[in-house]
Amino acid sequence: MDHSEAPVLEALQAFHDQGYTPFNPPGHRQGRGADPRVLEVVGEAVFASDVIPVNGLDDRANRQGVVERAQRLMADAVGAEHAFFSTCGSSLSVKSAMLSVAGPHEKIIVPRHAHKSVVSALILSGVSPVWLSPHWDAERHLSHPPGPDEVRELLRAEPDAKGVLLVTPNDYGTCGDIRAVAEVCHEFGKPLIVDEAWGAHLPFHPDLPQWGMDAGADVVVTSVHKSGAAVEQSSVFHLQGDLVDPNVLKAREDLLATTSPTSLVYATLDGWRRHMVQHGEELLTATLALARATRAAMGDLPGLRVMGEAEFVGARLAHALDPLKMVIDLDELGISGYQAADWLREHRRVTVGLSDHRRVVAQFTHADDHRTAGVLLDALGALVEAADGMPAPKPVDLPTPDELQLETAMLPRDAFFAAVEQVPADRAVGRISAEMVTPYPPGAPAVLPGEVINQAVVDYVRSGFHAGMQLPDPADPELTTFRVVAHER
Repeated sequence: MDHSEAPVLEALQAFHDQGYTPFNPPGHRQGRGADPRVLEVVGEAVFASDVIPVNGLDDRANRQGVVERAQRLMADAVGAEHAFFSTCGSSLSVKSAMLSVAGPHEKIIVPRHAHKSVVSALILSGVSPVWLSPHWDAERHLSHPPGPDEVRELLRAEPDAKGVLLVTPNDYGTCGDIRAVAEVCHEFGKPLIVDEAWGAHLPFHPDLPQWGMDAGADVVVTSVHKSGAAVEQSSVFHLQGDLVDPNVLKAREDLLATTSPTSLVYATLDGWRRHMVQHGEELLTATLALARATRAAMGDLPGLRVMGEAEFVGARLAHALDPLKMVIDLDELGISGYQAADWLREHRRVTVGLSDHRRVVAQFTHADDHRTAGVLLDALGALVEAADGMPAPKPVDLPTPDELQLETAMLPRDAFFAAVEQVPADRAVGRISAEMVTPYPPGAPAVLPGEVINQAVVDYVRSGFHAGMQLPDPADPELTTFRVVAHER
């Protein structure tokens, strides 16, 4: 295929050049109706490029196939048979993928450290999860993607499971052995869905961890806004093989997606694909070199430990590591990741992607250069100097891996829609949760609807909240009470 083409961008340019006067949405009329104070902040070009796809980018009957051609180019670029654009982020894409494999009361094998969007899919669909234990690093309080042995064991135990979901890379950049897991799934005739939201860049450089399509996965979901160069909410789900029907996958996506997609997402996905095909390997080669140099320089800062393969990769740990994720351990500095993230934003105008009780994560992309790397290094150097003056972090009561594996008493859907009540935290233990309680990021719930709450997890999320953990889900944001199923067990 001709990857110099960019069908959505070309259609958008034609819309501008041909001087259409629309009497259909969007109501701002390419910015003419926007408040000048809004234009002052976001610019006129944002509104000028917000064009409805039907009878806008394309004609009334989509006769030019603008978006469909862009999707075919995307599939060709990454070695997939089909690609579908999503304007609602990978949260929608992973839901669509799961619903294309399993339906109400059918089973799907899901790792317990999956993102909250996966749990949302379980709630919406009524699918019954079979929980797959990740590889736990109890010493560092981290989880890594599970391996083929755990998947084989569960498929033998649950032969009626309709498929398997794997999350890789995770927010810390650790990756599972997709090829080995895919081979196991296919031995049993089951499809493998990979939530590869953090891996949109992986197809475009041989020195990065293996891309899910190349490793034999059936459906792979990517968030191009995370590690690519498309606007927020830009996601693509890719399909190959005959274990998932593309028509079913598209129908499930239509069930969930907006009927008013924005051309801003489509256009930036289209342009990013062209850019990566033409220049991706060159750009990522430079980024990898920059990341190596920056990682070495960070290691020279006293009190900082930049984690790498030595800590992450090995038996019962991860299979590989994305080198563009800088996981910075602050334990020797005596401060928490929450404190560090807040201090870096307030005092150095630097933001990081993830913070936890002892780490922050800075992600590099092809957009970074020596200037941005220098800003990060200067900010971390200043953080090291300021750390002695910071108060001691509030302790977080970290549960053991066993304590995090809560008993499932109800389907997530049934518990979420059950009659509920708010009970004080000290009376929540032993009750069935009716809500998610999710440290965010990384967005993997500590408690799911349908799980029996235990004391260790109550102590964990409440102490985490007081230490700075962000918990966006609970009905009571301060966790003095928990939302539980009204009837006793």
